[in-house]
Amino acid sequence: MKQEKHGVLLVNLGTAEAPTPKAVKRYLKEFLSDRRVVDTSPLLWWPLLNGVILPLRSARVAKLYQSIWMDEGSPLLVYSRRQQQQLAARMPNTPVELGMCYGSPSLASAIDNLLAQGVTNLVVLPLYPQYSCSTSAAVWDGVARVLKNYRRLPSLTFIRDYAEHPAYIRALQQSVAQAFVQHGQPDRLVVSFHGIPKRYAHLGDDYPQRCEDTYRALAARLSLGTDRMMMTYQSRFGREPWLTPYTDETLKSLPAQGVKHIQVICPGFSVDCLETLEEIKEQNREIFLAAGGEKFEYIPALNDDAAHIDLLQELVAKGL
Repeated sequence: MKQEKHGVLLVNLGTAEAPTPKAVKRYLKEFLSDRRVVDTSPLLWWPLLNGVILPLRSARVAKLYQSIWMDEGSPLLVYSRRQQQQLAARMPNTPVELGMCYGSPSLASAIDNLLAQGVTNLVVLPLYPQYSCSTSAAVWDGVARVLKNYRRLPSLTFIRDYAEHPAYIRALQQSVAQAFVQHGQPDRLVVSFHGIPKRYAHLGDDYPQRCEDTYRALAARLSLGTDRMMMTYQSRFGREPWLTPYTDETLKSLPAQGVKHIQVICPGFSVDCLETLEEIKEQNREIFLAAGGEKFEYIPALNDDAAHIDLLQELVAKGL
């Protein structure tokens, strides 16, 4: 009789291994070479990437990494590893591995470790609450590439996203409530999601709908009206139009509308990283205050909060 063994693969985007231009360049090259992320023709994109973008951006991004680097390493990896360790502690009979789409630890090493332990039923959980072709689908592609090298494949459960999962919305609501207690209720709660090119959505990516689903569910839990809460998109890259309204432009305009105190939460990020700790907590704070704002607080990602681990455990339990 076949002996079944379950395993869990948590997957996040990835990060530079060190806050140095060389490490950042290596990471960005792998990330920006994925056609799921940038679908421009390689004949046009590769010369631009290697000749202009990587030489110019690597040193600048390395300095940004230096401003948020933790003693244990990159925040994205530190918090993702804590999530893996805490989930594994709750499931002692189920191997739990962490892999990154780009960089280290690689998807290949994580899957190799799981299959070496005899895993026959694999649950893949991308740590992206809202599906996008540029994130969750890239995980699917990466897992498939690794498994192509195996003759004996495990059964596979792929968790597409969890944008409206009750435990996820509950954890977000608790996080916001704690911020309100600590800092007072703001004039406006800004819910900022990572953007994607509008073209991706026009071609069928339902990411905007999934962000809106999260936003509506959170608004219902918080009982905040449209005059107290708003949704924006951050982290645009390149010249083509991305999803709007843009976070930075919105924060610049709010003080003139009488909004002097804001709090910002980024529910699309399962862990804090460069886009939250530097772009939002630092850059966008400066934008808001320079425009006449008076109080700005960033509400941290769920990271390794117990309520977040509860959610991850619920998600993978359905696939076991």
